[in-house]
Amino acid sequence: MEKYFNKVLLTTCLLIVSACSTTSNIVNTENVSDTLTIYLLRHAEKTKQRPDPGLTEEGKQRALDLVEVLKDEKITVIHSSDYIRTKETARPLAELLNLDIQLYDPSDLPGIAQSLKMLSGTHLVVGHSNTTPQLVELLGGDSVSEIDEATEYDRLYIVKINSNQTSSELRRFGKKYNK
Repeated sequence: MEKYFNKVLLTTCLLIVSACSTTSNIVNTENVSDTLTIYLLRHAEKTKQRPDPGLTEEGKQRALDLVEVLKDEKITVIHSSDYIRTKETARPLAELLNLDIQLYDPSDLPGIAQSLKMLSGTHLVVGHSNTTPQLVELLGGDSVSEIDEATEYDRLYIVKINSNQTSSELRRFGKKYNK
């Protein structure tokens, strides 16, 4: 029931905010172009703790690496599923940018894709190995291969949507890419 309520609340809030012309945490109308930019990634390295693991030391470092990669990208909203590992991946950037983390329901990817497409600005979406590639595709990005659950934490997708076209790009980030 709580997940359903959160989903309805998020969808309602996104619809209301997208209809407003005032500046908010969801939509920053200052310097808004007609391009929506969405950065998407899987959470950083997780512990073996169950049922809801946090980040390992390596994962915490990757979350800090993410800050270095995205700190100047004018992120206006940070979205995360409601799991410790995704929120811990998003938290350092959210704190630096003084943004709240907006929770979404990863079991409703078509709904979150539809809601995101109605917004403007630059967003970060932190998800999972089994949701991030699918969300990239639902947003109109290129078809992507599955993420290796055991070892792959370094993908950073960028989907840009404007009135005429959608483009997507895959970058890698983390310690070995920061040279």
